[in-house]
Amino acid sequence: MSAPTRRIPQGLALYATVICVLAVAAAVVSFANGSWLGIVWVLLAGLTSNMAWYYHRRRTARGAE
Repeated sequence: MSAPTRRIPQGLALYATVICVLAVAAAVVSFANGSWLGIVWVLLAGLTSNMAWYYHRRRTARGAE
């Protein structure tokens, strides 16, 4: 018997990409207003871009089930 494979939702990489774009926009607005809170948004954008890249590569490696 083979172990059950865990399926990756199709839109997970897309959702992470959308959140990344929104975090970048929030960082730009925050820095434009002179707030240092933009650093948090930049860190969130970095995290979500890594998540999007990971889920995209994982999905394509499995052959886009």
